[in-house]
Amino acid sequence: MSIGTASSSAALRNLLRRQPLAVIGAVLLATFFIGGIAAPWLAPHNPATIDLMHRLESPSAAHFAGTDELGRDTLSRLLWGARLSLAVSVTVVVVSLFLGLVIGGLAGYLGGWVDTALTTFAMNTFLALPGILLAIAFAAFLGPGFTNLVLALAIGGWAGYARLVRAQVMAVRDREYVDAARALGAGGVRIFLRHILPNIVQPILVQAAIGMAGVILAEATLSFLGLGIPAPAPSWGAMLNDARLHLFDSPHLVLFPAAAVAGAVLGFNFLGDALRDHLDPRTRLEIGL
Repeated sequence: MSIGTASSSAALRNLLRRQPLAVIGAVLLATFFIGGIAAPWLAPHNPATIDLMHRLESPSAAHFAGTDELGRDTLSRLLWGARLSLAVSVTVVVVSLFLGLVIGGLAGYLGGWVDTALTTFAMNTFLALPGILLAIAFAAFLGPGFTNLVLALAIGGWAGYARLVRAQVMAVRDREYVDAARALGAGGVRIFLRHILPNIVQPILVQAAIGMAGVILAEATLSFLGLGIPAPAPSWGAMLNDARLHLFDSPHLVLFPAAAVAGAVLGFNFLGDALRDHLDPRTRLEIGL
């Protein structure tokens, strides 16, 4: 065994010992990402193909996760549902984070009446209402579809990122290196992008990782209510809704999509916790990283 291989194995054993949940989260997310990206090649059947002769079949060699009430292969729908859920979660977090950076950055850096207007009349207004209720309201108003679903979830989730960005910007905007850049004639945009943003990115990454878990739950909720991606596109929430009437005679229809949602949420939460521990110097010293 080479020195490099031995050191890599030692590092992996050390990570497993000190942060086992981080490894579990990474494995879960890698499984879902690989399954979602490679769904066209990994899915054993077409997820939309109806076969009424084999409806409500239990897991077998022909259908590893059974079939639904229309005879569609559950495993294939789970893989394509992972593709959809991950695409929605990444897109929503990117849009929400962009809005949060712009609005929270302006409020925190400029202060004064801009901060008052954006914080009091924008952030606090959205934060006063539950995000999932806002998402349901906007999804019902906009109608089903991928773009409308992303917009509805982003509208309900951007305020949390904006509040975090505002607080972080206010904590560093008067530091010496920011004053030095301002004294040298740097503009506000350059100061924010080159001197402020790199120093506040750590908590934002943690919030984004945990936020993806919330988006997956929200997407499943909206799809369960019929406000997500329209049929016949496979969605974990829609699969749970379809399985309600067969909870006792075909429990696999509920167990598999519920396990998929739970696994994805746990994976992102474990990843967020691991990022927080890794990026916080005090926590790294405590756990010996």
